[in-house]
Amino acid sequence: MTASAIRTQDLSKIFGRVHALSDVNLEVPVGAIYALIGPNGAGKTTAIKILMNIFPADRGRAEVFGMDCARLQGRGFTSIGYVSENQQLPNWMRLEDFFAYLRPFYPTWDRDLENELVRQFQLPPDRKLGKLSRGMRMKAALASSLAYRPKLIVLDEPFGGLDPLVRDELIEGLLERAQESTIFVSSHDLAEIENLASHVGYLDGGRLRLSEETTALSDRFREIELTLNEPSSRPDQLPPEWMHANFSGAVLRFIDSHFEQDRATAEIYKRFGDVRHVSFTPMSLRSIFLALARVGRNSA
Repeated sequence: MTASAIRTQDLSKIFGRVHALSDVNLEVPVGAIYALIGPNGAGKTTAIKILMNIFPADRGRAEVFGMDCARLQGRGFTSIGYVSENQQLPNWMRLEDFFAYLRPFYPTWDRDLENELVRQFQLPPDRKLGKLSRGMRMKAALASSLAYRPKLIVLDEPFGGLDPLVRDELIEGLLERAQESTIFVSSHDLAEIENLASHVGYLDGGRLRLSEETTALSDRFREIELTLNEPSSRPDQLPPEWMHANFSGAVLRFIDSHFEQDRATAEIYKRFGDVRHVSFTPMSLRSIFLALARVGRNSA
């Protein structure tokens, strides 16, 4: 059994009448780059704040490396790097003074790595944090969370509002740490993590709709287009895995969410007989999650 860096069981959180999280069962393998994806308001930040013991759960359990997150404190954070979209930094401190302040709290702080990160991110050590651009502030926050070589790096919407160059620099810095850390990143923008994540989870309306390896997810989704010999009306019932079916004359387009080519081909010929043309097109992660979001919206 693969060890888990993060595990939740029936994790739930309610704010007034809003069910921010409902029975979320999540498992992040050690060494994974796990992207938690979902629209704004899906519950991603709430989940991360429970993992970081900022919010208590109302029901269920969350663990980091087997430790109950409700007990996470003090030295428990010396192996976790946490950066949020609205990271608060002491604006009055110079960057080099900020790092000097942090070093005693982390026994594994690596001065050589600190210097390497400062060079890589082109950070100005003598500049006050409050005088840095948003992109530079995010680089400073990330560098301060990587310099002690944490076993787990938790990032809550870290790339929001950043220009593409800064975003790519941050991603490059993360990938260089990936061999020694588990990375858990939340985002509502698939473009940010499409080529980053080894695993992905989709959270919507406080519920975890799926969680799996990125390659497995990509393999099981296909856009399918088939051209019939003559125009046809939509059948009364299509297989439940055929999503967003659309007839236009003799052409049927749909998304197969459990794609196996032999099975799909057999099902098509069983239902429609000989067809003039069939195509199976792989989908990007962005297209997959847009399709899933449309299903969630239509069922709401």
